[in-house]
Amino acid sequence: MDAKLKALIDQSEKIVFFGGAGVSTESGIPDFRGVDGLYRQKYDYPPETILSHEFFFSHTEEFYRFYRDKMLCLDAQPNPAHLALARLEREGKLTAVVTQNIDGLHQRAGSRQVFELHGSVLRNHCTRCGHAFGVEAITDCTGVPRCPCGGVIKPDVVLYGENLDDAVVSGAVAAIAACDLLIIGGTSLSVWPAAGLIDYCHGKIALINRTPTPADRRADLLLHGAIGEILGD
Repeated sequence: MDAKLKALIDQSEKIVFFGGAGVSTESGIPDFRGVDGLYRQKYDYPPETILSHEFFFSHTEEFYRFYRDKMLCLDAQPNPAHLALARLEREGKLTAVVTQNIDGLHQRAGSRQVFELHGSVLRNHCTRCGHAFGVEAITDCTGVPRCPCGGVIKPDVVLYGENLDDAVVSGAVAAIAACDLLIIGGTSLSVWPAAGLIDYCHGKIALINRTPTPADRRADLLLHGAIGEILGD
């Protein structure tokens, strides 16, 4: 772990981690916002259009063709950043993880208090009767997955045009407001309203990212690089 970051952590008692896609890319999960010519070869619409509420209901089969191909990375494993955060929680230092990712890797690494702002690919529900399904309901079929009642099964992920879950946001805000150190990592802080949650922080801020972010000037500690290398052992 970076020495300056370790010193901040040692001085802190209530740490919250706020992370984004950069945490998962180090586990081999691609950031769909990145430049990828494959999208143009295989899909008639940009990812932001496909992953929208309106598109899900109007072009459901095309949505699932993209979703299965690009959004389900179920073989990915937690990387050193995930493992370091889980260890900090076990040590009583870290009180919560607030993540924009939908892959469940923080929980797989051992983190227990995780606020998933954008939901999870591991949870799904019927749009007609509300019955809950695991990810197997999506992976074990082709085309549009359906509930025994006939309703379309929808992933519990927040699509463009949908609101964040109020309870998740409230929990994340409370955790961030109470922390004495907010570690921000692997996010460009360009996705709203999630990025606005860091404004509730009244403690110190350590910011880890490969590229500059709008919050760089606010950081008490600014580190550029791979989050797994900086945060891990």
